[in-house]
Amino acid sequence: MKRTSHIPELREIIALEKEKGRKIALVPTMGFLHKGHLSLIEHAKQTDAFVVLSIFVNPLQFGPKEDLSRYPRDLERDARMVEEAGVDVLFHPMVEEMYPRPMVTFVEVSELDTMLCGATRPGHFRGVATVVSKLFHIAQPDMAFFGQKDYQQYKLIERMVIDLNLPIKIYPVPIVREEDGLAMSSRNVLLTSEQRQQAVILSKSLKAAEVSIRAGQRSAQEIERQLRERITLESDGVIDYVEIRDTDDLSKVTDIKRPILLALAVFFGKTRLIDNKVVEVDQDV
Repeated sequence: MKRTSHIPELREIIALEKEKGRKIALVPTMGFLHKGHLSLIEHAKQTDAFVVLSIFVNPLQFGPKEDLSRYPRDLERDARMVEEAGVDVLFHPMVEEMYPRPMVTFVEVSELDTMLCGATRPGHFRGVATVVSKLFHIAQPDMAFFGQKDYQQYKLIERMVIDLNLPIKIYPVPIVREEDGLAMSSRNVLLTSEQRQQAVILSKSLKAAEVSIRAGQRSAQEIERQLRERITLESDGVIDYVEIRDTDDLSKVTDIKRPILLALAVFFGKTRLIDNKVVEVDQDV
């Protein structure tokens, strides 16, 4: 595996592979990798493309009161993991490499960036869209892989690619979970043992909501109420949001008549966790 922290060197490596006729697959991450990231790599390798994995904790997507300084980092651990997973090149730039001077140019995906996570994290998705756009321009990938745990991020990037006519195929990869159901996240390491035990309520409440929908409940408001009640009664988690959205454009849903996204964000102490579940619904019901 090759490693570089410099944009010109990465471009040279990729240019050589493209001269050989290779397709380029990009896996953007913020590091402190886990099995969910390894799943992204596995899906990328199945395309027989040249796999580029980036590790960059992007300051643009953190607000002034958010956990940029607390975000876990271990570059050498991550490097060993991705080399064993078969990544072809690891790109791990410093902040000064990605942002050599104050940014005055940004990418925004209107509407999609102000709902759900964007409602309480203003500017977050502008930071996400901007850094992903930069990575796309740097690596010139033919395809890119994003985990569905960050479903809103995946849909936002997909829309950006469509609107800007970027020649990149976006692949969503299913959520990878711990044995007890907790969605894998780099932030899980920040939880205390008690918070870690309580955090399982997120996946449990999503499963219970799906059961209720399968049993015939079609009121989105009632499903949201059930989710909030269960999380509040069975944990000390502080709810940021619990919402039901359309799986395509993330618009609000009132009556559940089509595939929907159950989405939630909950604080356990200072650690904010997100989770979601897509529920397929027979449109004829």
